[in-house]
Amino acid sequence: MLDIAIVDDHQIVRAGFREMLADEIDIRIAFEAASGEAALEHLRESPCRVLLLDLSLPGQSGVDVLRRVRQRYPDTRVLMLSGFPEDRYALAMIRNGADGYLCKDCERGDLVAAIRAVAQGRRYLSPRTAELLADELTGGGSGLPHESLSERELQVFLRLAQGESVSDIADALKLSVKTISTYRSRLLEKIGVASNAELATYAVRNGLIVE
Repeated sequence: MLDIAIVDDHQIVRAGFREMLADEIDIRIAFEAASGEAALEHLRESPCRVLLLDLSLPGQSGVDVLRRVRQRYPDTRVLMLSGFPEDRYALAMIRNGADGYLCKDCERGDLVAAIRAVAQGRRYLSPRTAELLADELTGGGSGLPHESLSERELQVFLRLAQGESVSDIADALKLSVKTISTYRSRLLEKIGVASNAELATYAVRNGLIVE
């Protein structure tokens, strides 16, 4: 039996994925969670082979949870779910440890194929993600600044862009204010902006967050 978990803050989305998987007799849903914190709590008691993880979660983001799962549950495969198209996040997520990236408006067959691929230890690349990866390898990618951010830089970037203060981010990520300030300075330089407001504008313009 293949145990999976669905982590998304919208009940209708969880119900939709549950229905899409209802006919797969060898797939069992170990648990569902509406937040990253709840997902990590469940994983302690109900380990699963594949975690379907929403990128945009309240509190700990999907990026935060991905990092924790990689540290604590190395045998759990992570398939990122997002309302954003592959162009925005797919390569960054794959680069930072996700086993696959899937848009929430995917077809049932794509969902099942992705789950089975990552459960078998393979990476799942949708045709669009594979195209983006090929473009990157041949030097034909978009080359947007955020695509080169590390996992930790991406965590801090998304939180700053959504209006969190340096001290709030330090508390959430269990790091010092000085460390987060250093990340902030590095991000401003990498993205090529001068303030948190400009970081937010960049994020909205490139579809990384919703206004």
